[in-house]
Amino acid sequence: MKDTVNPPALALIADIGGTNARFALTDLSAPTAQVLDARSLDASAFASLQHAAEHYLAAVGVQPRRAAIAVASPVNGEEIRLTNRAWSFTRSELQSALGLDRLHVLNDFGAVAWSVPALSEAETITVHGSDDAPLHGPVSVLGPGTGLGVAMLVGNDSPAQGRHWQVVETEGGHVSFAPLGEEELAIARWFTARFGRVSNERLLCGSGLSHIDAVLRGAVDHATGQHQDLREPADIVAAALEGHDLAARRTLARFCAVLGSVAGDAALIHGARAVMLAGGIVPRFVPFLRSSAFRERFLAKGRFAAYLESVTIRVITHSSPGLLGAAMSLRADASNENR
Repeated sequence: MKDTVNPPALALIADIGGTNARFALTDLSAPTAQVLDARSLDASAFASLQHAAEHYLAAVGVQPRRAAIAVASPVNGEEIRLTNRAWSFTRSELQSALGLDRLHVLNDFGAVAWSVPALSEAETITVHGSDDAPLHGPVSVLGPGTGLGVAMLVGNDSPAQGRHWQVVETEGGHVSFAPLGEEELAIARWFTARFGRVSNERLLCGSGLSHIDAVLRGAVDHATGQHQDLREPADIVAAALEGHDLAARRTLARFCAVLGSVAGDAALIHGARAVMLAGGIVPRFVPFLRSSAFRERFLAKGRFAAYLESVTIRVITHSSPGLLGAAMSLRADASNENR
């Protein structure tokens, strides 16, 4: 363990998902948002968020007085319960346990949305629209990982107007799934037998990819909703990209098509001028996404297809946008305090 130090400008930032707990430091005195000494921990190895955070802080030997922690759950109220991990905490107890003067808790995709204005051109890939289109809100930010995150970024990036941004956190991943075509209807019937209500998140996440694959391969019991042979999401993606596994390619193609529909719906709901795709899954197969029905389904909104033609779609390739966004949210917080 390192000797603990307490530099006043250093703050703790974290991005806590259902699978990984990512921690880093950021220097609030630096001219731009930074992610320093980032480490990813296996969340299953720790009994609580507090224990994971204490492990990280002991390893880096720093005792910060401020923190921004992004979590995969709603963040209303004093008590926070993660959606896809059996962790819960109260803000005041966690703040006291970590010795913080100030603790900012935000939704994980809210944090990803905060990262968008700080991303460089090299940290995104355009899949629809112009590479050099200026960033203007509203921006829909969504993506599949352990769950399906959705947030909205509003504001502008105009120096004349002060580069003012604000994030609206949502639970848009839990909107009901709307199947299109016989294949998706068959998928929806199995998901309904297994889970009852079927949200977009049930399909557009790591486990959802595995379940879609099982349904399309016939490795499920439609009466009971049980599966006989479930492949790992990473194995499905790898097999699809390798090219010889037709079942895996069919699964990933269907996943991309559904994602296109959901992204188009989000853009219409938000009145978006841009869509940013993030999460731990999509950046692994951007060329496949481009060649899939993603864009066709994104635009397949009847009378509003022409409206969506003008919406830029980019994939975030930054390795830790949640951490960068947590750092950005802290800077926004500090800026508001100084007004």
